[in-house]
Amino acid sequence: MSRLNYHHLYYFWQVARHGNLTQTARQLHISQSALSSQIKQLEQAMQVQLFERQGRALTLTESGYQAMNYAEEIFRQGEELEQLLSSGGALSSATIRIGTLSTMSRNFIEQFIQPLVNQRECRYVLQSMDQTGLLHALSDHQLDLALTNIAVRGTNKQIWQYQQLARQPVAVIGWPGKALSPTLDASYQHQAWVLPYGDNPIRSGFDAISAQYQLKPYIMAEANDMAMLRLLTRDNDALAVMPEVVVRDELDSGMLTRYALLPSVYEPFYAVSIKRQWVHPQLSSLLEAFRSSPLAHGDDLRDGNGQSNT
Repeated sequence: MSRLNYHHLYYFWQVARHGNLTQTARQLHISQSALSSQIKQLEQAMQVQLFERQGRALTLTESGYQAMNYAEEIFRQGEELEQLLSSGGALSSATIRIGTLSTMSRNFIEQFIQPLVNQRECRYVLQSMDQTGLLHALSDHQLDLALTNIAVRGTNKQIWQYQQLARQPVAVIGWPGKALSPTLDASYQHQAWVLPYGDNPIRSGFDAISAQYQLKPYIMAEANDMAMLRLLTRDNDALAVMPEVVVRDELDSGMLTRYALLPSVYEPFYAVSIKRQWVHPQLSSLLEAFRSSPLAHGDDLRDGNGQSNT
C-alpha cells in the first residue's frame, strides 16, 4: 500500500507554490496549525524533510523541490482528467505524448511535429526509447502515439493500430567532389563507408547490392543510430547509405551531396497507437498535416490492415 496521501500532497503543493503558510491557509480556508500538521504528516509518512524555515519564510529542501516538480505534474493531469471526464471526451489542450524510436532520424521527427511547434493550444512531450519500450508505454497509456521505422503486428493480447507515414528512398551520401557514377558500379570499389549496424533493412539492402555488383566495400565504421551516422558522414571522408531526410540540412548547405539511390531499398516510417476510448483530438490533424508534407510523397502508403491511405 502506498504511503503517499494525495490530500496531504495537495496541501504541500499549495504551500510550495505560495511560499507562505499563513497566506495559503487563508486561501484554503483552514487554520494555519491544521495546514502545518498536514504537511508534517506527509513528511513523516515519506520520511523526508520538505521545508526549511529561514526566519518566517519557508524554503524547499532538495527533496521538496523534487516533490514540487512531481506534484505540479500530478495535479495538472488531475485537472485535465476532471475536465475530460466531465466533458466526455479528450481535451484539445491536453498534453500530447509522442514516443520516438531512439535510432530514428531527428529530422524526420522534427518534420512530423512541426504543426505543434508554433502553436500554444497544445503542449507536447517527446520521449525517446527502444521499440519494446515504445510498445509497453503505448499499452500502459503513457503515450498517445509512437513513431518508429520498425513494423508492428497485432497479437492476441494487443492489437496495434499503425500506418505507414512515408517510405523514403535510401541514398549514397558523402562529401562533394568524388568522381562517382549515379549507379553503383566499379567507381565505388575503393571507397570507405559508414553503414548501419546489425539487423537493419538498409544494411541488408546495401549488402545485397554490393554482392550483385561485386563490390567489396571498406567499412570504416558502423552505427545503429541515424544521428550518429549523420555525424560520422559529416566528419569523415566516407560514404554512407541513409534516407536524405537524415542529412537534409547538410544537403541543402552543400556540405554533403547525394551520389546515387540504392535501387528498391527504402526506409519506412510508421505511426503506432492502440485502440482506446478517448483519442487526443490533435492526433488526426497532426497525421493529416504530415500526409500533405513533402516527406510523405507516398509509395503505396498502407495502414496496419493493408488498406491504402491515399
